[in-house]
Amino acid sequence: MTETSIPRAEQSLDEEETATLAVDGDDTEDDETEADGDDTEADGDDTEAAAGGREKKAVGESDLFRQSEIAADYVEGLLDILDYDGDIDELVAGGRPVVEVVGARLQNLVGQRGATLEALQELTRLAVFRQTGTPSRLLLDVGGYRANRRKELAAVAKNAVEKVKEYGEPVRLEAMSAFERKCVHDVVNAMSGVESESEGVEPNRRIVVRPAD
Repeated sequence: MTETSIPRAEQSLDEEETATLAVDGDDTEDDETEADGDDTEADGDDTEAAAGGREKKAVGESDLFRQSEIAADYVEGLLDILDYDGDIDELVAGGRPVVEVVGARLQNLVGQRGATLEALQELTRLAVFRQTGTPSRLLLDVGGYRANRRKELAAVAKNAVEKVKEYGEPVRLEAMSAFERKCVHDVVNAMSGVESESEGVEPNRRIVVRPAD
């Protein structure tokens, strides 16, 4: 089995991706709709747990925008406490609330491989839940990190597919977050002759790309 490493993401202020994700979380996909079905909503797990297991209710466009406004206020408060400057945009994209933070010197809010960003996203989702009583699939991005990472992961996924087709053997990728796994699954599932599934448990859950049955 071939091991493929993922390059570290470089930060930029590119426009955030607006593609629909599925709650894996954030995984929620935050947002990983897994081929094996195990992580259908990985990233929303903590928020849902806080909800006490209550059933999700259909959320309208106005409610989603309200969630993004609450999240933006929460993030703005965090930036003030940390003495960071950044422009904050709230919107609804792909059927989910989105908050984007753009500015200089925001790398510390992203962290290594987006770990800090994922933690901030969970805190922000919980803040939304406390005010609305509804689990949120909010997507938080800082400095265009997610958009840039998605592009890098698309390249990684395509490279893995090429290896699988060339050698006929599974390719095992390194451990990824739910958001990263969702990005890879989307690319692999759009190609013929191959399939992907996740294995392992967090934080060492990873994707295996193999020939389709």
